[in-house]
This record gives sequence, structure tokens and C-alpha cells, in this order.
Amino acid sequence: MDKISKKTKMIKKIKKFIVNNNLDGYIIPKNDRYFTEYSNINNLKKVTDFTGSAGFALILKNKNYLYVDGRYVLQAKRQSGKKFTILEIPYSWPKDLPNIRKSKIGFDPKLFTDLTLAKYFDKKVDLIPIIYPFIKTKGKKITKMFHLNKSITGETYLKKLKKIKKFLNLKKINYLYVSASENVNWLLNIRGKDLPNSPLINCKLIVSDSGKMYLFIDKKKLPQNKNQYFKNIKICNEHNFLEVISDLNKKNFVIDKNTCSIFEKQIIKSKFQIVSEIDPIYDLKSIKNNNELKNTIKAHIEDGVAVTKFLYWFKTKKNEMTEAKIEKKLEKFRKKSKNYLYPSFDTIAGSGPNGSIIHYKSNKMTNRKLKKKDILLIDSGGQYKWGTTDVTRTTCLGEVSNRIKNNFTRVLKGHIAVVNCNLNFKINGYLIDKLARRYLNEVGLDYSHGTGHGVGFFLNVHEGPQAISKYNKVPLRKGMILSNEPGYYLNNKYGIRIENLIYVDESKKKLIFKNLTLVPIDIDMINFKMLNKQEQKYIFYYHLDVYSKISKYLNDKEKKWLISLIK
Repeated sequence: MDKISKKTKMIKKIKKFIVNNNLDGYIIPKNDRYFTEYSNINNLKKVTDFTGSAGFALILKNKNYLYVDGRYVLQAKRQSGKKFTILEIPYSWPKDLPNIRKSKIGFDPKLFTDLTLAKYFDKKVDLIPIIYPFIKTKGKKITKMFHLNKSITGETYLKKLKKIKKFLNLKKINYLYVSASENVNWLLNIRGKDLPNSPLINCKLIVSDSGKMYLFIDKKKLPQNKNQYFKNIKICNEHNFLEVISDLNKKNFVIDKNTCSIFEKQIIKSKFQIVSEIDPIYDLKSIKNNNELKNTIKAHIEDGVAVTKFLYWFKTKKNEMTEAKIEKKLEKFRKKSKNYLYPSFDTIAGSGPNGSIIHYKSNKMTNRKLKKKDILLIDSGGQYKWGTTDVTRTTCLGEVSNRIKNNFTRVLKGHIAVVNCNLNFKINGYLIDKLARRYLNEVGLDYSHGTGHGVGFFLNVHEGPQAISKYNKVPLRKGMILSNEPGYYLNNKYGIRIENLIYVDESKKKLIFKNLTLVPIDIDMINFKMLNKQEQKYIFYYHLDVYSKISKYLNDKEKKWLISLIK
């Protein structure tokens, strides 16, 4: 049976399930029960073919909808438009449901949080918790958890635990339920390979105000020296949540509104009072200590070497290349580092019109052969020992039009405005985001994604609570890592994005941004007449810094090319 007929058959089964259970529709999310951005389990992709990192489907008796944010509208139309109506979040409610409040919409309570349902469906429909029996994907080989020592993390897990105990005792809270695996991994200084692009082990944790911990995990993933490392931790079967909760005797809980499922929340509420829905680990994790920053800087030197070698190869190559071959070539350069593990997300290599799809991923149907006048948007990153990288460059093979140069330069001016901003005045991402868009907005242009996301330390490439966006007002503090990635996309023509990772540092008692990324910017794309003296100076010193830190790892031709950019 071919792919299309399999998809059709799956949708028909869901519609039959809807009818048999007296429902009007069913919601299918992308996430698994750990609510991670990237997962090996993706029922949304199974049903819709959509491969983006965020979205959900609403299957009705006679209609199918796929909801995505602005980053993914074009991609969703290409991948799923034949069988699904694509709607952007925020959205208007489907006209197929005339009696909105009477409509019964089913959902899996293990795959949704109250926050998500309230945001998209609250008071619109009658939500019915019911599990659709998706066929389980054959699991990957079980991989073992491993520990990171203090020289890598800067703190033992016992020292981190003291911070959690202090928080609980100060707030008079008895238990913290850590349902986000990334937060458990950070707290316990553990990592694994349960996800395709993040070095995480899937697990959950309860921490009591006395410091006792209950770790919910597949016990096959534990290392042989588990008893030596987990002295204060009770290891629990990951399916015994109800049993463990029933044995606890104190009064109240903190949960995480972002990752505590409705199913788990109801179990906790049946016996305890929930006094907060904000996991304090997000804030603690966002502030990188000196060891974490030192290791992240090392990872960016290695990544800078790989991406710079790739860019030199791209600018000087003779033979024709496809997007897929370009992805493989960049990966080959990264693999030359002994500390490189795997990509931190799927590489985006969008040439010409494919570059206008913000989170494009090439496949057999879309893989283009680059033409001489194409510009290439390449967004990629790596997981290294020990650090996470993410960098985007837009580059060209030949001459580009003045219009493209001017738009590239407007994006670049926004990029420079972010890294050079006065952090003591522009103290949060909401204010900084305005700077990034200013030069595009002056001529009526904009982009439909945030300007920057937080980044983890050898964890997820996307991390909160900090971000540079229209809505994020989290104060930026010393040690936070973010991306700086304004862009511009002309539908079905081209895409432009310039991304560096930056971190918040302190100089003369003032907060400043510093670049982590060490990759040259394509000066062939810049209209230097549009840059003021400060911006020209920035480009000069940025390339000088790149050269000083990575040139010793380049061959003579690569060095000569890189030094030619310093002007």
C-alpha cells in the first residue's frame, strides 16, 4: 500500500472512532507524553505528513484542519494541504461546527496540558478525555543514561538540590513535580539519547522539601553504577505514578503548567493542593555558570571552524549541488571534530524559493539543484561535548539583485542592533525585538517568527523562559544564552536570516551581549552604503574576532579567504 493510501486509511479510522464514540471531532497533537519539542514519536506527522516542530490537527467527521504558527504556514500547505485546511494560530473557529458549545471534541489527557486546552479550545467546545489507540511505533534501541561531572556542569546535583530545597522551604511547599525531562536532566546532571536531536533521557521526578527524590524512568536505561550515584533517589517504574503519589503524606505540590499532563494533574489534585504551576528549575537552568559558558564557548570554536570551512567550500565549489548534498557536506565538516555528536536539529538548507519556508526540510519531492543566481539560507547546529550550537547564514554563489542586497542589509542592521543594544535599558526580549524589526518595518516589511530563543547547555536548542520576541517580558540576566536571528522571507522567491548565539555578560557593572557564534557573514550580500560607521565597525571587528579565534584550524586557502572579509 502506498504512502497516500495509508494516510487516507488512518484518517478514515479516526473518523470511525469519532462516530463510534459519539464525538464531533478529535484533536491530535505533535508531542508525546514528555511534551518535548523533538521526539521519536510523532502521531501528527503520521496523520498529516507535517514535519514542523509545533502544531496540532483537528479531525472532524467531514473536514480536517491543521493548525500551525506563522513559521510553518507555507510548509504545512506543501506537506498537508491536499487533505487538510491549514489555519494559522491564532485562528478563527471552523465554520463546520455551527453549534460550537454543543460540539464534543475528544482528546488524549496524557498528551495535553490544561494550559494548551485553555489556550485553544476553552469555552468553545465540550472537551471529552478519551484515548485514540494509535499503533505504537517500534521503539529505538534503549540507550543508557550517563552522568556529567562537576568539571562540565560546574555544580554537583546535590548543590542544585539545595537550591530546590531552599525554594520549597521558603515558599512552604512540600513537593515539586518535575515533569519536563530537560529539567530533570539538568538537576541530576544526567543525559541520554532518547530524542533525535537533544541529549536527553526521558524521565520525570518528584522532589520533597526534605530532599528526598522519586525518579520515574525506564529502569533499563540506568547505568550499572546507579546505586553509587543515586544515593538519595528512589527509582520508580515510570508507570507507577499513581502508586507513588498515593504513598506521599504531606499537603501541597508545585507542578509545571507547560508539561504536566491533565492526566497527571488530576492524580495529584485528587489528594493534594496544587499551590503553583511554575517549575523553578526553568529559571535556575537559564542562568549558565562559568563552567557551562566556558564549555559552550569551546563548542562554538569547533562549530565555527566547521561552518566556516563549509562556507569557503560553498563559495569556491565548481560542481553543481543539491540541497540534500549541501546538508551532507556541512555534516561531514562537523564530523571532523572528535567532540561532535549529532545535529541539534534537522539542518535547513533552503535555496531560492525554498528559503522562504522558515523551517524548510528538503526531501525527494522538494530537493532543488542550486542555480547560479540562487541565494542559500542554511540554518544548522550541533550537539558537542559539551555545548549546543545554532547558526544561520544566508549566502550567494554569484551576483544578487540590489533589492535582495538591501533586504539582507536591513536584516543585518537589525541583527547588529540586537547584539549592540543597551541591556540596562532594553532589559527584556520584548523591547529588544522592536530593535531587530526596526529597519524592515521602516519600509513595510517584517517576519513572522520571534527574533531569538533561549538555548540550553548541552540540552535543548530551544529553551525558556527567556526569548527575544513580541511577547516575552522575562528579564535578561547574566549567564543567559539566546539566539539573535532576524529575517525576511518573500513567498516563493527567497529567504534571508542571520543568526548568532549570544550570551549576557557583565562589563563595568553593566550587562552586555557577547557573541558565541564564530562564523563569517557573507559580505557579498551587504550594501555597505546602508550601514552607518558603527555598523561597519561592528562587521570589521566581528570578522577580526572570528579570524583570531579559528584561523589556526584552517588551511592556507581558507585563511586567505577569511582574512579577505575583514574590511
